[in-house]
Amino acid sequence: MIADTVRTGAYLEALRHAVKPGSVVVDIGAGPGIWSLAACRFGARKVYAIEPAEVIQVARELAAANGLTERIEFIQDLSTRISLPERADVVVTAVQGVMPLFEQSVPSILDARRRFLTPGGILIPQREVIWAAVVDAPELHKTFVSPWDEPLLDLDLRPALRRVCNDWANKARNIGADQLVTIPQRWAELDYRTLESVDGSGTLEWQVDHSATGHGLCLWFDSELIDGIGFSNAPGLPRLVFGRAFFPWPEAVALAEGDVISVCLQAKFTGSDYVWRWDTRVCAAGGAVKAEFGQSDAFAEPISVETLRRRRSDHVPRLAEDGLIDQFILARMDGERSLDQIAHELQAHFPARFADYYSALTRASEVSQRYSR
Repeated sequence: MIADTVRTGAYLEALRHAVKPGSVVVDIGAGPGIWSLAACRFGARKVYAIEPAEVIQVARELAAANGLTERIEFIQDLSTRISLPERADVVVTAVQGVMPLFEQSVPSILDARRRFLTPGGILIPQREVIWAAVVDAPELHKTFVSPWDEPLLDLDLRPALRRVCNDWANKARNIGADQLVTIPQRWAELDYRTLESVDGSGTLEWQVDHSATGHGLCLWFDSELIDGIGFSNAPGLPRLVFGRAFFPWPEAVALAEGDVISVCLQAKFTGSDYVWRWDTRVCAAGGAVKAEFGQSDAFAEPISVETLRRRRSDHVPRLAEDGLIDQFILARMDGERSLDQIAHELQAHFPARFADYYSALTRASEVSQRYSR
């Protein structure tokens, strides 16, 4: 991420314009703390660097090496689970994936705008636009289809195509502008200053103006960090660390001039990530349907009958052994026992699972890491 000079340079320039002497800055998903350090260099009085992963230790070390420890407060947690003692003049986050609609990126930005940002404060990024086009990408499409469409030892592997063709991927980084079959269309605009919904939905429609072969959709985004400063991972521009998204069709479609392609594309935030759906219809100039596909990455995940049974609303669950072990540990995290004491009790209670003290201590430590303060 840091080595992507286009992305890093744009963020640093945006911070240079946004941060004023005495500013309070919140850095969400701080990682190794580059934006936090830069904010201090640009005059910030106080920076709250929020990062749930252990990489925050690198940020602490970099702050110490640069004499900035007293100006940066490091918080190892999700930003949505914490409160801050003051509001920020600038909130910066760079937690996009190949798409801005990625894991908890958008929910965390909207939460930070409501709870952390002072009225009139600056969000970085301010706005992101997602674009889409139909692409002619036979080699890329082959990586999805070929392993399952070609016989192996006279075995029919094609039923697996239903799974893999519903699995969009960050594989389109090498798609060039000359592989776009249709004119790019704007699918979604995320203006974080006013956005309320974390979901994305829209219908794309193209009329084909020349014969070609379509293999699916390519999606990319333009990021406006602040006015006049940003970057894009569009085909034809310098390749960024993000790559581009490829949403494959189950099969190649021969397109003719006058054909109409309609795609209903949806991204719904569910749990801790997005579920994508892309429903495609290709009609000839006269209206006859040439191809029709209903796809979702929810179909890509193989789920057993037993797993579905345990997810039913009328299922009456009982703890399995691993659940009983964690329950045993949690019950003893009472603010009085040490992990050493808990590990000894754990080994004594579950001798078949923990052959020695150290394996019991490891398990107790893992539960402590997840739940304790």
